[in-house]
Amino acid sequence: MNVTSKDGSIIGVEVAGDGPPMVLVHGTTATRARWAPVLDRLASRFTVYAMDRRGRGLSTAETVPYDIGREGEDIAAVAEWAGGDVLVVAHSYGSLCSLEAALVTSAIGRMVLYEPPAAGTSPPPGILDTPDPATMLEMFYRQVLRVSEADLAVIKTTPMWQIRLAAAPTMPREYEAVTAFEVSDRLSAIEVPVRLLLGTLSPPSFRPMAERLAGLLRSAEIVELPGQDHLAIDRAPELFTEAVLGFCPR
Repeated sequence: MNVTSKDGSIIGVEVAGDGPPMVLVHGTTATRARWAPVLDRLASRFTVYAMDRRGRGLSTAETVPYDIGREGEDIAAVAEWAGGDVLVVAHSYGSLCSLEAALVTSAIGRMVLYEPPAAGTSPPPGILDTPDPATMLEMFYRQVLRVSEADLAVIKTTPMWQIRLAAAPTMPREYEAVTAFEVSDRLSAIEVPVRLLLGTLSPPSFRPMAERLAGLLRSAEIVELPGQDHLAIDRAPELFTEAVLGFCPR
């Protein structure tokens, strides 16, 4: 299905399952396919709306210029279409987009945010200078996510790697948005409960960001994923799903 965002951009959404509404928001260099390892588990309890963020997948009919605030409007449009009181589950950069959404809509009932990137940080030198998407992605996995060479070799054999290559041109604008993202009292206007997921083996930059957000949001908690890093959705889908479902009212 398609949802029209505030600026006229068309946001494509895949719908699965039956139950209360859940909107899934993927991170950098991904599409809705990012959620494949956990989609069936989540759809057993929820009507899941897995959206493609603008500029990729089903959402290439995009109005310019780019702004993370417009990403927030996209999520808000999907949440409102889904009927309100939505559980938003977001990964990485999608978590920052979801914070923007919670500032502009009342359709979000609660959020699970898995490792928002550290606002105000610049990308590692050279990562955005290469014109080759494969090299850019490899540098991102090595330098930012600190994935081992053995794990990277496996990741590059998966269908998701080709999807990430196609989405790689969106990486520079998202890095710019991370650098400029404002973590301030403005976020205290978000009143919905928020669970911040944090892998115990994740790169150290994610923890200070989670702690900053927990101190600003009105109702937030940090929940650790033992033995996991930034990729628990792939590595430990049952653990990730439990962390999400455990935040839901019974």
